[in-house]
Amino acid sequence: MEANQPRPSNHLALAIISTILCCMITGIVSIIYSTQVNTKYDAGDYEGAVAASKNAKLWGLIGIGVSLVGWVLYFVFFGIAIFSGMSQGAF
Repeated sequence: MEANQPRPSNHLALAIISTILCCMITGIVSIIYSTQVNTKYDAGDYEGAVAASKNAKLWGLIGIGVSLVGWVLYFVFFGIAIFSGMSQGAF
């Protein structure tokens, strides 16, 4: 490893937020990758640290994306159900 290579971001905050607020499975995968970043960097494996950083970010964003799609589908489904009920005089 060259001395001038900066430590890649481990995206741990994104991983934790993704785990708590969004999708637990992808968040845990993101946390696992984010914890590998510093370990690989300290061991001299810069390419491995960069790859782990990219994977941590990817899985965190996938978790947030899946969660957003789920919430949109949830609101669309119940919005249609409520609108349908209102148009039939149920409310």
